[in-house]
Amino acid sequence: MPDPASARAPARSRAAHVWGEVWRVLLAAFAGLVGLLAIAWEYDTGQRVFPPDLWAVDFLVGLCGLPLLLLRRRAPLTIALLLAAASAVSITVVGASAIAAISLATTRRWWAIVGLGVVFNVAGWVYGRTHPPTDGYGPLFDVIAGTLSYALLVWIGAYIGLRREHLQSLRERAETAEREQTSRIAQARSTERARIAREMHDVLAHRMSLVAMHAGALAYRTDLPPEKVAETAGVVQSNAHAALTELREVLGVLRDPSADPVEAGPEAPQPTLEDLDDLLAEARASGVEVHLVRAVGSLDGLAESVSRHAYRIVQEGLTNARKHAPWAPVTVRVEGAPGEGLELRVRNPVRTVGPAREPEPVPPASGLGLLGLAERAELSGGRLVYGQAGGAFVLHAWLPWAS
Repeated sequence: MPDPASARAPARSRAAHVWGEVWRVLLAAFAGLVGLLAIAWEYDTGQRVFPPDLWAVDFLVGLCGLPLLLLRRRAPLTIALLLAAASAVSITVVGASAIAAISLATTRRWWAIVGLGVVFNVAGWVYGRTHPPTDGYGPLFDVIAGTLSYALLVWIGAYIGLRREHLQSLRERAETAEREQTSRIAQARSTERARIAREMHDVLAHRMSLVAMHAGALAYRTDLPPEKVAETAGVVQSNAHAALTELREVLGVLRDPSADPVEAGPEAPQPTLEDLDDLLAEARASGVEVHLVRAVGSLDGLAESVSRHAYRIVQEGLTNARKHAPWAPVTVRVEGAPGEGLELRVRNPVRTVGPAREPEPVPPASGLGLLGLAERAELSGGRLVYGQAGGAFVLHAWLPWAS
């Protein structure tokens, strides 16, 4: 449904435009009438000579100049020249001529303004000669008075033009700022979506790889005894339940910020490197042979964000090893010290010859896990490399550890 306010905006704009033209025409008519009355008063008091046959011409020319004023925006120079020339025989058109001169001056095209000034002053001089004053003022007085009057009109028009340009620049700056703000909001949303996707991948890939591996074993190993089947099904159930729980924790960042925090409940803390033993115990319980080499002392001085990134890196390394080499032992090495940095290595052999041991399906790879780890490392000021070396796949990360 269209917005009623937006539908009324064009109507208000048209009404404002019509009123802007109407009051200018009325002002020009009023100024022309005042000028004609002033000349008539000078004629009655004997201060100016006014040929009797020019009264009707003066009034008709001034009346015809009013509709021409409506065309000044389409042809500002032409209309201004016509009205200025008409002022040579009519004082009634002087209001329309002044408004047209101001309108032309708003464009600040100085060559046109100078040309109009010449016509304006010549027309004033001609009117002074055909309607001469009786006090003896000469042509020089008419030229000086016309020049000062025209300079005032040009100053008013230039000021209006500068003010319009200033307001236009302010509107453009406001629109640019609004577009930039919209772009920043969109970028922030995109970044937040990427962060949530990365967290969901890090949390769920570990659990779901366990579920996929054990479910695949149940599907392909029909010779398993009932006890082993029950044990494997229990692992699948527990990891699926844990995946759902962790999924709810990750999606907690999407909850309504206006929701009551007491009803929503506190968010569970994200795991850090202090939880590494639990992660390795879980991997061993799933059947993966994991060896830990810990060459690091206390982790008290390690920043929480770095410790959280380190945990995710090891978790993703174990997940990849379980996906692509479930038969291979995995070696996790953690070493470092304050001021030197924290180094993490996850290493597992790769099969280079011979068929796979079991025809179990490999869990689908997203292709984003290692990229997400590299981004985590870079955001924390570290680096991450991975690839095959010496018959093994090595995931090596270095993270900063301030002294």
